[in-house]
Amino acid sequence: MTPHTHDVVPRSNWAAPSGKPPLSLRMMRATWRGLPAKQHEVGWEPGLEVPGADGSLLRTDHYFPRTEGDFPTLLVRSPYGRGLPWSPLFGVLFAEQGFHVVLQSCRGTAGSGGRFDLWRNEAADGQAAVSWLRKQPWFTGILGSIGPSYLGYVQWALALDPPPELKAMVVQVGLHDPHALFYEGGALRLETALAVGVGMTYQHQGLMPLMRATLRLQRGLRKITTARPLRGAHVPALGEVPWLDGVMAHPDADDPHWNGASVAEAAERSAVPTALVTGWHDALADQTFEQFARLRRPGCASSLLVGPWTHTSALQQGWPEVFAESLAWLRAHLCGDPSGLRPTPVRVHVGGENAWRDLDDWPPAATTADWFPAANGALDRQAPVESGPLASFRYDPDDPTPSVGGPLLSRRAGAQDNGTLEARDDVLTFTSAPLTEPVDVLGPVSARLRIATDTGHADVFARLCEVDAHGRSTNICDGLVRLRTTGQTPAEVTVPMSSTAHRFAAGHRIRLQVSGGAHPRYARSPGTGETPVEATRLLPVHLTLHTGSALRLPQGTP
Repeated sequence: MTPHTHDVVPRSNWAAPSGKPPLSLRMMRATWRGLPAKQHEVGWEPGLEVPGADGSLLRTDHYFPRTEGDFPTLLVRSPYGRGLPWSPLFGVLFAEQGFHVVLQSCRGTAGSGGRFDLWRNEAADGQAAVSWLRKQPWFTGILGSIGPSYLGYVQWALALDPPPELKAMVVQVGLHDPHALFYEGGALRLETALAVGVGMTYQHQGLMPLMRATLRLQRGLRKITTARPLRGAHVPALGEVPWLDGVMAHPDADDPHWNGASVAEAAERSAVPTALVTGWHDALADQTFEQFARLRRPGCASSLLVGPWTHTSALQQGWPEVFAESLAWLRAHLCGDPSGLRPTPVRVHVGGENAWRDLDDWPPAATTADWFPAANGALDRQAPVESGPLASFRYDPDDPTPSVGGPLLSRRAGAQDNGTLEARDDVLTFTSAPLTEPVDVLGPVSARLRIATDTGHADVFARLCEVDAHGRSTNICDGLVRLRTTGQTPAEVTVPMSSTAHRFAAGHRIRLQVSGGAHPRYARSPGTGETPVEATRLLPVHLTLHTGSALRLPQGTP
């Protein structure tokens, strides 16, 4: 760690600028419900030029309480521009609650100088922003950080070498490992990569450029995601995006391309009190759970809120809960007011029960219960007596099994009706008898599968679903891994299926769904052993599920 200077400029009577946030932001604020009452009028100082680490001028807006007195500061650094939604969500709302808010555009975005390079400059530019803050007459030396998604990544980058002023962080649906954002189980998260490409490239340019690019991607999505080869197919919709091409060209996490990308070690050694927020269908939920585990190991003050949200709905439908959680944490650690903190470190929303549950840790202690697929499509608590094949299906990459719901970055994310998907010939389902009493599942879910293939190369997608009394099948959590087999001997593979907190009601049924992919959420396996990004030839594959497979559920006490 590098030594920090502590030369905060002595504070003097600061003459607040006369600017007010734009009328559009104030009107939007008036439409929100379920938020605490405004405590201060808000002032606005836009377009400040703050030197970055290389001297590039980074455009920065300053929101502040128009009230005499000392207030702590929040640093928000974004590659998505300084307008909607960041200006009202963070600039206006937190300034009116008694914080200076510094909203800065990352290098090469929204008028900031230099060239944007995904993840590579955030640590140094974050330190430069703090150096600038030390010279401001309104800065008290008490600093917090807040923000979602990539705005969470820049917080972890700063925390690699935390300045002494940094007293609290709030990371909302945030990441620390870019490789894990783009790859899962060896497979490219194709739809996520394209969505991030649109956001990173166009959101900071304004609403209309972003909408046009999003429409181009939606109209061309099938053509782009089924192109052979896949690499470069996004250019007609997104233009040249060098970092996205780099993501697709370097699937291996150990490739030097990813050196320095992960900032996981920041949480491992952090002493900065950190609040984490995610949703059960957030594309970054697993990264949030890893962050919490890393923070807990050294005993860092930390909290975790998990709601019934996707990556985007956490800051939309879930915003009243997320804002209250964030505000309470910042007041406790920046203002010395812990009155809003909940009594336990963890709060999760339990699906099925539709209730919040406070816990001492995550995951909570639970007994792992195995549910076994049977030859008749049943899912039993008893393992089959006989060994051998259970069921087979043919996966055709030229007609790939489609993705339905789940942790996406689109409006199609979340819990969806899986009926049409499960009617396909390339999807296996194994379903329990109606439950005689409720079953609570709290923690990480996985499937241990024994599978043989005829080509030696396949992907395996496993999903936990709940089937209600009317036969409607709804996805709970899922995962995918890349599989390699030899001959007709089944290979055993564990498919991590993320985590959940869900109550399966009495009379409902538990279902395991198994297929060969979920396209275009994941790039399809070509069946040939080639990488999906470079493949030009497609080969159908037959997959056979064998006995010895099991759905593994961490079951708590109802």
